[in-house]
Amino acid sequence: MDLVKMGKFIATKRKEKKLTQKELADMFNIGDKAVSKWERGL
Repeated sequence: MDLVKMGKFIATKRKEKKLTQKELADMFNIGDKAVSKWERGL
């Protein structure tokens, strides 16, 4: 699986729903730093 491609997909869908990284993280009960890492493909 291409992590960078997946990260861009997550970022695109999050922005389409007009959510911040913090709001998305709260939905999954994780830190906003984790969402940032996902979106950067780390």
